[in-house]
Amino acid sequence: MEKYLLSIDQGTSSTRAIIFNKLGEIQAISSQAISCHSLKAGYVEQDPLEIIESVKYVIKHIFNNTTIRPHQIDSIGITNQRETTILWNKKTGLPVYNAIVWQSKQSNEICEELINNNYQTMIQEKTGLPIDSYFSATKIKWIIDNVDGIKESIAQDEILFGTIDTWILWNLSLNHVHCTDYSNASRTMLFNIKTLTWDEDILKLLAIPSSILPHINNSSHYYDKLNPEYFFNISPPITALIGDQQAALFGQTCFEQGDLKNTYGTGCFLLLNTKDKLISSKHGLITTIAWSIDNKIDYALEGSIFVAGSALQWLKDNLKIINDVNEVEIKANYVNDNDGVIVVPTFSGLGSPYWDMEVKGAIFGLSHSTTTNHIIRATLESLAYQTKDIIDIMVKESNIKLNKLKVDGKASENNLLMQFQSDILNLVLEQPLTYETTALGAAYLAGLATNYYQSIDEIKHNHQVKKTYHPQMKQDQVIKLYQQWQKALQSCLLYK
Repeated sequence: MEKYLLSIDQGTSSTRAIIFNKLGEIQAISSQAISCHSLKAGYVEQDPLEIIESVKYVIKHIFNNTTIRPHQIDSIGITNQRETTILWNKKTGLPVYNAIVWQSKQSNEICEELINNNYQTMIQEKTGLPIDSYFSATKIKWIIDNVDGIKESIAQDEILFGTIDTWILWNLSLNHVHCTDYSNASRTMLFNIKTLTWDEDILKLLAIPSSILPHINNSSHYYDKLNPEYFFNISPPITALIGDQQAALFGQTCFEQGDLKNTYGTGCFLLLNTKDKLISSKHGLITTIAWSIDNKIDYALEGSIFVAGSALQWLKDNLKIINDVNEVEIKANYVNDNDGVIVVPTFSGLGSPYWDMEVKGAIFGLSHSTTTNHIIRATLESLAYQTKDIIDIMVKESNIKLNKLKVDGKASENNLLMQFQSDILNLVLEQPLTYETTALGAAYLAGLATNYYQSIDEIKHNHQVKKTYHPQMKQDQVIKLYQQWQKALQSCLLYK
């Protein structure tokens, strides 16, 4: 009887369940949308109960449109939106407050106080992360400081903390297992990536008790059986937990030092596998744990671009020069080049390597010959330039030779962008055949834990490439274009 892997991919906007065969090919997908709430400006929250109900829903409904039966599932992997924070009462199982989503800025004041008191260097050296409300630590402190009665409940050992992976595992596992993996722990700003433990100094600084924190295990690990109540009275094992961007790195089979992936979504997330090389960035990159297998850690450098695919959406919703985002490539191809136009789409500030939240966007190089198609093309090209900004820093800080760039995400389907990206980087790009690389990474890790796969070499052998892009542009033209971008970007940094 053929066996399959089930991946649960819990993201910010939706929850999906995906069944893969041994070759990593998609057999079935079930999806459920998730809502966000904003009580105040800058607050982004979700209902933890809605999240878990969506997980139960997609698990139940994925078998509606496939001949695969529940007893054919070998194991389950869970991947999740990172940093999103939930505290709940372990006796009642109910959250004490909404899930504070990774985007939420409600703990900004806590971060500012830490920075003003000169804790930035200490925290970054221990965790690999800058002080930012993006990460879980200050979200936990905000909940503890602002929810009535929670300190008393903590004193009575009734409260648990978890990122989304932990929340799902606790709810779905047969024994209410309270665990996370190293990749998710490394995104909390509470985890020491050198000692591989929760950091007592930071916990004390933020007055967060260690009693609420989950146990940490390998990303590929037998966590527990799934509660049969949620799976047709069958209990397949849950054998993988991993944060979504690390899962995409694994799903792209970026197993070697110098392997690199970029996910072109609403924003972009670049991760470079540095293996056992822990690199502390001095230029705005994040040092993180990619995954842990058999108690061996792979580290990564990560860079974040806040505005990528959302810039293309801006062309539709705000400028109204396209009717659908799918028109971008067609209209960008109506012109041979950008005609000197540079678009800097910093609508939400600049992420890596600049970390400047105040910078405004701009359009440069307008002339009488400029058309909307030039602006569309320049907006598309901005994704490639921002990617180069990060990759150049990665190479400089790591001193690691890049192998190739593996790409995924919606915008990676744009051939014009991918060719331009290959040209600007002077690097080969690979687009995978299986586009659900995040879910696939979790499935691969689950299969490793059960010997469904004998080794990562077997997984790498499975990897199928849909399309490869090779650099074609002359280097003098690349240099000229990138210099124009850098001039435009520096102008934006100066104008605030």
